[in-house]
Amino acid sequence: MRDTQAVLFDLDGTLLDTGHDMGCALNQLLRDHDRSPLPYETIRSKVSHGANALVELGFDMSVDDPDFEHLRQEFLNHYERALCIHTQLFDGMNDVLDRLEEEQLPWGVVTNKPEYLTTPLLEELDLVTRAACVVSGDTLEKRKPHPEPLLYACRLAGGTPRYCMYIGDAERDIVAGKSAGMTTLVATFGYLATEDRPETWGADGMVHSPGDILHWIDPHN
Repeated sequence: MRDTQAVLFDLDGTLLDTGHDMGCALNQLLRDHDRSPLPYETIRSKVSHGANALVELGFDMSVDDPDFEHLRQEFLNHYERALCIHTQLFDGMNDVLDRLEEEQLPWGVVTNKPEYLTTPLLEELDLVTRAACVVSGDTLEKRKPHPEPLLYACRLAGGTPRYCMYIGDAERDIVAGKSAGMTTLVATFGYLATEDRPETWGADGMVHSPGDILHWIDPHN
């Protein structure tokens, strides 16, 4: 693992399986407005794109609709109240984190999720003190797909971009990572939609389970 100086993760759909809790928040919002809840599989592919995408899905409206912002805030209120009921690390991810820590290889989080949701969620799962850095969507003026959050996280983790790795499940993650000069991996176990074509995103590789990450960090693993 000597050539890798830090490993950075997207949050939703990469480090954490947050889909069920975000789906529950959306379905509660739909019930509040006398609409039928959606099946989880319909919701899952939109989770990585955040509150806007979920409200657009549930109410078939654009962000320009005059009711959109109110609904988005209602969704966030529901989600904040039940932030970590079903959420957990993806199966096998804790083993990856343990291995990185054993090798004294710092890891961190770069997410577009706002800090007021990110930090409590990581605290609930006892991950805040383990992470070398946590950069949320409102930590800086820019957020993904801009590379600055990744570059900032790399500095906090004490790494050099060319020796850092970023793993995410959305195209903006790969765009940001490539722009930052990092090795990029697509987490195909995340919340990809059927129409997504991750092979066209230009990532260095794809990982189909958390354990596959270790093969990229240490080919002898």
